[in-house]
Amino acid sequence: MSIVKRHNVLFPSVFDEFFKPDWFGGMERYNTSYPAVNIKENEDSFELELAIPGKKKEDFNVELDDHVMTISMESKAENEVAEENYTRKEFSYTAFTRSFTLPETVAEDKIEASYTDGILKFKLPKKEEALPKPKRLIEIGK
Repeated sequence: MSIVKRHNVLFPSVFDEFFKPDWFGGMERYNTSYPAVNIKENEDSFELELAIPGKKKEDFNVELDDHVMTISMESKAENEVAEENYTRKEFSYTAFTRSFTLPETVAEDKIEASYTDGILKFKLPKKEEALPKPKRLIEIGK
């Protein structure tokens, strides 16, 4: 059994055309996606990077509760364009919330964050006991 997607060729949806976000021209689509995330593990830490261009560091809220780090952002913008006798106002609203469960090996009191060139970066250092131990030479006795 297979699932077949059907297209309604005879009756295209009037609503699809009428309520398109760019129906009136020039309006951006409402963005409900999450920012792209890179997670990298180093020998002594984890690095978490989120691609969120065009914001300010004040737009972000980061909370840590019971090994869960929650990153959220909310921004509103209003643009007004006046051409000849026409005035057009466009409202923009962007928001997201992402939560990450941190491993027990993260030293939560030493987490660092920065926002540079549209990248929100977190350095999550590992606890001392989670760091790899240097190799030890064991001597064989008689």
